[in-house]
Amino acid sequence: MSADPKKILADALALPADARAGLAAQLIDSLDEEVDEDAEDAWSAELARRIEEIDSGAVKPIPWSEARRRILGRPRAPETR
Repeated sequence: MSADPKKILADALALPADARAGLAAQLIDSLDEEVDEDAEDAWSAELARRIEEIDSGAVKPIPWSEARRRILGRPRAPETR
């Protein structure tokens, strides 16, 4: 296959967000040639711990928009009334 990666990327970016997310997940999965069972077990334990923290009220989840803003270091948008 000699397809142009720039053309493929442009086509992919034109897809709806859910289709781009699915494509991205498939591309990432294609890079994993072997499964690390220890990592799988560790992630399962971590997920269980985080769910318990949320269920018990020890932590309060925030919306993705707020998390993304914090990650990118952007100032908070002014609140609209």
